Amino acid sequence: MAKTHGKGPRFVRYFGPVVEALKDLGGSGSPDEVRAVVASRLAISEQEQSEQLSSGSSRFDNQVAWARFYLTRAGLLDSSRRGIWSLTEKGRTTTLSHTAALQLFKEVHQAFSAEWRARLKPGESNEALEESSAEAVVGAQAPDHRAQLLTILKGLPAAGFERLCQRLLRESGFQNVTVTGRSGDGGLDGNGVVEVNPFVSFRVLFQCKRYSGAVTPAHVRDFRGAMAGRADKGIVLTTGTFTAEARREAVRDGVPPIELVDGEKFLDMFEKLELGLKPRVAFEIDDSFFDAFRK
Repeated sequence: MAKTHGKGPRFVRYFGPVVEALKDLGGSGSPDEVRAVVASRLAISEQEQSEQLSSGSSRFDNQVAWARFYLTRAGLLDSSRRGIWSLTEKGRTTTLSHTAALQLFKEVHQAFSAEWRARLKPGESNEALEESSAEAVVGAQAPDHRAQLLTILKGLPAAGFERLCQRLLRESGFQNVTVTGRSGDGGLDGNGVVEVNPFVSFRVLFQCKRYSGAVTPAHVRDFRGAMAGRADKGIVLTTGTFTAEARREAVRDGVPPIELVDGEKFLDMFEKLELGLKPRVAFEIDDSFFDAFRK
Protein backbone atom coordinates (compact mmCIF):
# COMPACT_ATOMS: atom_id res chain seq x y z
CA MET A 1 0.00 0.00 0.00
CA ALA A 2 1.47 3.30 -0.98
CA LYS A 3 2.26 5.79 1.74
CA THR A 4 0.81 9.26 1.91
CA HIS A 5 3.94 11.35 2.38
CA GLY A 6 4.96 10.08 5.81
CA LYS A 7 1.40 9.91 7.12
CA GLY A 8 1.11 6.13 7.08
CA PRO A 9 -0.72 3.86 4.64
CA ARG A 10 -3.67 5.35 2.82
CA PHE A 11 -6.14 3.17 4.71
CA VAL A 12 -5.35 5.06 7.94
CA ARG A 13 -7.60 7.85 6.62
CA TYR A 14 -10.55 5.48 7.11
CA PHE A 15 -9.96 4.69 10.81
CA GLY A 16 -11.96 7.66 12.15
CA PRO A 17 -14.69 7.56 9.49
CA VAL A 18 -15.33 3.83 10.12
CA VAL A 19 -15.80 4.49 13.84
CA GLU A 20 -18.06 7.48 13.16
CA ALA A 21 -20.01 5.55 10.52
CA LEU A 22 -20.79 2.84 13.06
CA LYS A 23 -21.91 5.48 15.54
CA ASP A 24 -24.23 6.90 12.87
CA LEU A 25 -25.61 3.40 12.32
CA GLY A 26 -26.38 2.92 16.01
CA GLY A 27 -23.23 1.05 16.97
CA SER A 28 -23.28 -1.76 14.42
CA GLY A 29 -23.74 -2.31 10.71
CA SER A 30 -23.05 -4.57 7.76
CA PRO A 31 -19.85 -3.98 5.76
CA ASP A 32 -21.89 -2.49 2.91
CA GLU A 33 -23.68 -0.07 5.25
CA VAL A 34 -20.38 1.05 6.76
CA ARG A 35 -18.73 1.52 3.36
CA ALA A 36 -21.71 3.54 2.11
CA VAL A 37 -21.57 5.92 5.09
CA VAL A 38 -17.77 6.24 4.84
CA ALA A 39 -17.99 6.98 1.10
CA SER A 40 -20.63 9.62 1.77
CA ARG A 41 -18.69 11.22 4.66
CA LEU A 42 -15.48 11.46 2.63
CA ALA A 43 -17.17 12.16 -0.72
CA ILE A 44 -15.45 9.16 -2.31
CA SER A 45 -16.15 9.33 -6.03
CA GLU A 46 -17.78 6.54 -7.99
CA GLN A 47 -14.56 6.16 -9.94
CA GLU A 48 -12.48 5.74 -6.79
CA GLN A 49 -14.93 3.18 -5.40
CA SER A 50 -14.63 1.21 -8.63
CA GLU A 51 -10.81 1.08 -8.69
CA GLN A 52 -9.45 -2.45 -8.47
CA LEU A 53 -6.31 -4.07 -7.13
CA SER A 54 -4.27 -6.36 -9.36
CA SER A 55 -6.23 -9.25 -7.81
CA GLY A 56 -9.46 -7.76 -9.20
CA SER A 57 -10.92 -6.88 -5.79
CA SER A 58 -12.08 -3.36 -4.93
CA ARG A 59 -9.30 -1.10 -3.61
CA PHE A 60 -11.76 0.99 -1.58
CA ASP A 61 -13.38 -2.08 -0.01
CA ASN A 62 -9.96 -3.53 0.77
CA GLN A 63 -8.73 -0.34 2.43
CA VAL A 64 -11.86 -0.08 4.58
CA ALA A 65 -11.37 -3.76 5.51
CA TRP A 66 -7.78 -2.97 6.57
CA ALA A 67 -9.13 -0.13 8.71
CA ARG A 68 -11.54 -2.54 10.36
CA PHE A 69 -8.67 -5.01 10.96
CA TYR A 70 -6.58 -2.41 12.81
CA LEU A 71 -9.56 -1.02 14.74
CA THR A 72 -10.45 -4.54 15.86
CA ARG A 73 -6.86 -5.16 16.94
CA ALA A 74 -6.97 -1.93 18.92
CA GLY A 75 -10.14 -3.01 20.72
CA LEU A 76 -12.44 -0.42 19.14
CA LEU A 77 -14.44 -2.91 17.07
CA ASP A 78 -15.87 -6.27 18.05
CA SER A 79 -15.60 -8.84 15.26
CA SER A 80 -17.24 -11.69 17.12
CA ARG A 81 -20.45 -11.65 15.04
CA ARG A 82 -19.96 -12.83 11.47
CA GLY A 83 -20.97 -10.35 8.79
CA ILE A 84 -21.65 -7.50 11.23
CA TRP A 85 -19.19 -4.86 12.39
CA SER A 86 -19.90 -3.41 15.82
CA LEU A 87 -18.30 -0.96 18.22
CA THR A 88 -17.02 -2.00 21.61
CA GLU A 89 -17.60 0.23 24.62
CA LYS A 90 -14.14 1.67 23.99
CA GLY A 91 -15.06 2.35 20.36
CA ARG A 92 -18.32 4.08 21.31
CA THR A 93 -16.42 6.60 23.46
CA THR A 94 -13.50 7.16 21.08
CA THR A 95 -13.07 9.91 18.50
CA LEU A 96 -10.07 9.50 16.23
CA SER A 97 -8.30 12.46 14.69
CA HIS A 98 -5.84 11.66 11.91
CA THR A 99 -2.97 12.05 14.39
CA ALA A 100 -4.64 9.62 16.81
CA ALA A 101 -5.40 7.23 13.96
CA LEU A 102 -1.76 7.28 12.87
CA GLN A 103 -0.61 6.58 16.44
CA LEU A 104 -3.09 3.69 16.66
CA PHE A 105 -1.73 2.30 13.39
CA LYS A 106 1.87 2.44 14.67
CA GLU A 107 1.00 0.71 17.94
CA VAL A 108 -0.97 -2.09 16.33
CA HIS A 109 1.49 -2.45 13.46
CA GLN A 110 4.39 -2.80 15.88
CA ALA A 111 2.62 -5.60 17.74
CA PHE A 112 1.68 -7.20 14.43
CA SER A 113 5.10 -6.78 12.79
CA ALA A 114 6.41 -10.27 13.65
CA GLU A 115 3.36 -11.93 12.08
CA TRP A 116 3.58 -9.43 9.22
CA ARG A 117 7.18 -10.38 8.39
CA ALA A 118 6.32 -14.06 8.62
CA ARG A 119 3.75 -13.63 5.85
CA LEU A 120 6.19 -11.99 3.45
CA LYS A 121 7.46 -14.12 0.60
CA PRO A 122 11.14 -13.87 -0.39
CA GLY A 123 11.70 -10.49 -2.06
CA GLU A 124 8.24 -9.21 -1.14
CA SER A 125 7.90 -5.78 0.47
CA ASN A 126 5.60 -4.56 3.21
CA GLU A 127 3.80 -2.46 0.60
CA ALA A 128 3.11 -5.56 -1.50
CA LEU A 129 1.58 -7.34 1.46
CA GLU A 130 -0.61 -4.35 2.29
CA GLU A 131 -1.95 -4.51 -1.27
CA SER A 132 -3.17 -8.03 -0.50
CA SER A 133 -6.60 -8.83 0.88
CA ALA A 134 -7.26 -7.69 4.43
CA GLU A 135 -9.92 -10.36 4.72
CA ALA A 136 -7.34 -13.01 3.80
CA VAL A 137 -5.08 -11.85 6.63
CA VAL A 138 -7.97 -11.87 9.09
CA GLY A 139 -9.08 -15.24 7.84
CA ALA A 140 -5.57 -16.66 8.23
CA GLN A 141 -5.62 -15.69 11.89
CA ALA A 142 -9.13 -16.96 12.64
CA PRO A 143 -10.44 -19.48 10.07
CA ASP A 144 -13.77 -18.26 8.74
CA HIS A 145 -16.03 -20.52 6.70
CA ARG A 146 -17.48 -17.45 4.97
CA ALA A 147 -14.10 -16.35 3.63
CA GLN A 148 -13.38 -19.91 2.50
CA LEU A 149 -16.80 -20.21 0.86
CA LEU A 150 -16.37 -16.92 -0.99
CA THR A 151 -12.98 -18.07 -2.30
CA ILE A 152 -14.56 -21.30 -3.52
CA LEU A 153 -17.39 -19.44 -5.29
CA LYS A 154 -15.02 -17.06 -7.05
CA GLY A 155 -12.83 -19.98 -8.14
CA LEU A 156 -15.59 -22.00 -9.79
CA PRO A 157 -15.53 -22.39 -13.59
CA ALA A 158 -18.29 -20.55 -15.45
CA ALA A 159 -20.36 -23.70 -16.06
CA GLY A 160 -20.08 -24.76 -12.41
CA PHE A 161 -21.06 -21.31 -11.17
CA GLU A 162 -24.06 -21.42 -13.50
CA ARG A 163 -25.28 -24.75 -12.09
CA LEU A 164 -24.68 -23.59 -8.52
CA CYS A 165 -26.71 -20.39 -9.01
CA GLN A 166 -29.56 -22.41 -10.51
CA ARG A 167 -29.45 -24.73 -7.50
CA LEU A 168 -29.36 -21.81 -5.04
CA LEU A 169 -32.36 -20.10 -6.65
CA ARG A 170 -34.33 -23.35 -6.79
CA GLU A 171 -33.59 -24.02 -3.13
CA SER A 172 -34.83 -20.46 -2.43
CA GLY A 173 -38.21 -21.19 -3.97
CA PHE A 174 -37.74 -20.25 -7.63
CA GLN A 175 -39.35 -22.48 -10.23
CA ASN A 176 -38.57 -23.03 -13.92
CA VAL A 177 -35.09 -21.52 -13.46
CA THR A 178 -33.51 -21.03 -16.88
CA VAL A 179 -30.14 -19.56 -17.84
CA THR A 180 -30.44 -17.45 -20.98
CA GLY A 181 -26.89 -16.20 -21.43
CA ARG A 182 -23.47 -15.52 -19.97
CA SER A 183 -21.65 -12.21 -19.66
CA GLY A 184 -17.98 -11.51 -20.16
CA ASP A 185 -17.36 -10.70 -16.48
CA GLY A 186 -18.07 -14.19 -15.17
CA GLY A 187 -21.79 -13.56 -14.72
CA LEU A 188 -24.92 -15.10 -16.11
CA ASP A 189 -28.43 -14.02 -16.98
CA GLY A 190 -31.58 -16.01 -16.49
CA ASN A 191 -35.16 -16.06 -15.38
CA GLY A 192 -37.47 -17.97 -13.12
CA VAL A 193 -40.90 -17.91 -11.56
CA VAL A 194 -41.72 -17.16 -7.91
CA GLU A 195 -45.05 -18.48 -6.70
CA VAL A 196 -46.48 -16.36 -3.86
CA ASN A 197 -49.53 -18.60 -3.42
CA PRO A 198 -51.59 -20.96 -5.65
CA PHE A 199 -53.19 -17.94 -7.32
CA VAL A 200 -50.33 -15.45 -7.62
CA SER A 201 -46.92 -15.87 -9.24
CA PHE A 202 -44.55 -13.55 -11.05
CA ARG A 203 -41.62 -13.81 -13.42
CA VAL A 204 -38.20 -12.73 -12.23
CA LEU A 205 -35.18 -11.82 -14.30
CA PHE A 206 -31.88 -12.40 -12.51
CA GLN A 207 -28.21 -11.78 -13.06
CA CYS A 208 -25.48 -13.56 -11.10
CA LYS A 209 -21.97 -12.13 -11.18
CA ARG A 210 -18.88 -14.12 -10.19
CA TYR A 211 -17.20 -10.85 -9.41
CA SER A 212 -14.51 -9.48 -7.10
CA GLY A 213 -15.02 -5.77 -7.71
CA ALA A 214 -17.93 -3.41 -7.12
CA VAL A 215 -20.99 -3.40 -9.37
CA THR A 216 -21.62 0.11 -10.71
CA PRO A 217 -24.88 1.98 -11.42
CA ALA A 218 -24.29 1.45 -15.13
CA HIS A 219 -24.66 -2.30 -14.58
CA VAL A 220 -27.93 -1.73 -12.73
CA ARG A 221 -29.29 0.57 -15.43
CA ASP A 222 -28.33 -1.86 -18.20
CA PHE A 223 -30.00 -4.72 -16.35
CA ARG A 224 -33.18 -2.69 -15.80
CA GLY A 225 -33.27 -1.92 -19.51
CA ALA A 226 -32.90 -5.61 -20.31
CA MET A 227 -35.81 -6.60 -18.07
CA ALA A 228 -38.26 -4.05 -19.50
CA GLY A 229 -41.35 -5.87 -20.72
CA ARG A 230 -39.83 -9.27 -19.93
CA ALA A 231 -40.27 -9.67 -16.16
CA ASP A 232 -42.08 -8.26 -13.15
CA LYS A 233 -39.06 -8.27 -10.84
CA GLY A 234 -35.29 -8.11 -11.17
CA ILE A 235 -32.48 -9.38 -8.97
CA VAL A 236 -28.74 -8.83 -9.28
CA LEU A 237 -26.59 -11.22 -7.23
CA THR A 238 -22.83 -10.77 -6.95
CA THR A 239 -19.97 -12.35 -5.06
CA GLY A 240 -18.56 -8.80 -4.92
CA THR A 241 -20.15 -5.56 -3.72
CA PHE A 242 -22.27 -2.66 -4.99
CA THR A 243 -21.16 0.95 -4.98
CA ALA A 244 -23.32 3.42 -3.06
CA GLU A 245 -24.47 4.93 -6.37
CA ALA A 246 -25.50 1.49 -7.63
CA ARG A 247 -27.65 0.99 -4.52
CA ARG A 248 -29.32 4.36 -5.04
CA GLU A 249 -29.92 3.55 -8.71
CA ALA A 250 -31.61 0.26 -7.75
CA VAL A 251 -34.33 2.08 -5.76
CA ARG A 252 -34.56 5.27 -7.83
CA ASP A 253 -38.05 6.77 -8.01
CA GLY A 254 -40.06 6.36 -11.19
CA VAL A 255 -38.50 3.10 -12.37
CA PRO A 256 -38.94 -0.55 -11.36
CA PRO A 257 -36.86 -1.32 -8.24
CA ILE A 258 -34.20 -4.01 -8.46
CA GLU A 259 -33.20 -6.27 -5.59
CA LEU A 260 -29.45 -6.30 -4.92
CA VAL A 261 -27.70 -9.24 -3.28
CA ASP A 262 -24.03 -8.64 -2.47
CA GLY A 263 -21.38 -11.15 -1.42
CA GLU A 264 -22.39 -11.01 2.25
CA LYS A 265 -26.06 -11.72 1.50
CA PHE A 266 -25.00 -14.33 -1.04
CA LEU A 267 -23.18 -16.17 1.74
CA ASP A 268 -26.13 -15.66 4.09
CA MET A 269 -28.29 -17.59 1.62
CA PHE A 270 -25.88 -20.53 1.65
CA GLU A 271 -25.90 -20.49 5.46
CA LYS A 272 -29.69 -20.29 5.72
CA LEU A 273 -30.14 -23.18 3.30
CA GLU A 274 -27.09 -25.06 4.67
CA LEU A 275 -26.09 -25.47 1.05
CA GLY A 276 -22.55 -26.84 0.90
CA LEU A 277 -22.20 -26.13 4.62
CA LYS A 278 -22.44 -28.47 7.58
CA PRO A 279 -23.49 -26.79 10.87
CA ARG A 280 -21.20 -27.34 13.83
CA VAL A 281 -21.96 -26.63 17.48
CA ALA A 282 -19.15 -25.13 19.55
CA PHE A 283 -19.04 -24.36 23.27
CA GLU A 284 -17.36 -21.39 24.91
CA ILE A 285 -16.40 -21.35 28.59
CA ASP A 286 -18.45 -18.95 30.73
CA ASP A 287 -15.72 -18.34 33.27
CA SER A 288 -17.87 -16.05 35.43
CA PHE A 289 -20.19 -18.99 36.19
CA PHE A 290 -17.43 -20.64 38.20
CA ASP A 291 -16.61 -17.56 40.28
CA ALA A 292 -19.08 -18.59 43.01
CA PHE A 293 -17.31 -21.93 43.32
CA ARG A 294 -13.85 -20.44 43.67
CA LYS A 295 -14.62 -18.95 47.10
